[in-house]
Amino acid sequence: MIFDDKDFVKELNTKLKNGAVVSFVTDTVWGVGCLPNSEKGAENIYELKNRDRSKPLILMSDSVEHLLPYVKNINNSAEQLIKKYFPGALTLIFEKTDLAPDYITSYRNTVGIRVPDNPVFKRLCEVVEGHVLATTSANLSSLPPATGYEEAKSGIGDKVEYVFEDYGYKSKGLASTVVLAVGDDFKVLRQGEIIIS
Repeated sequence: MIFDDKDFVKELNTKLKNGAVVSFVTDTVWGVGCLPNSEKGAENIYELKNRDRSKPLILMSDSVEHLLPYVKNINNSAEQLIKKYFPGALTLIFEKTDLAPDYITSYRNTVGIRVPDNPVFKRLCEVVEGHVLATTSANLSSLPPATGYEEAKSGIGDKVEYVFEDYGYKSKGLASTVVLAVGDDFKVLRQGEIIIS
């Protein structure tokens, strides 16, 4: 994989710090992402997608341990969901800490986190400084999310720094299930691949 090239990884991290956006495969659909602490990167995502700024980005990583500093007040129900479905097609929304910038959460007091079950995305996060990306689906806002490398490349390839190959680890094309876990219980906001009742 290109992520094994140390010179490329150094170049990638430099560009991400300067606001670059990259596109990548996940277990669900293709995504775009930037560093969470890069306001320029977040702005670039909203611009390239023509995305409504009232719609927040979500944080994704190769491990939940890297995401925990961004969230607080994880209740017992949410802990069980994390143990059962991470890594996988589940996005959990928690109260955010100050580490999650307002410009990625659309000035809400919550932030979504997810750990995709895809080896290519995992390897990307392993080499990105901080191991976390602020993400959304790879598509213009009026169009369906890309589900393949060529589709991502033709749809947004000229608007991002890199579209990484999937190396045969393809997305399934089904969106993640989204669960709000604020307070003592949880509420399913969107049923996706994982069915939670």
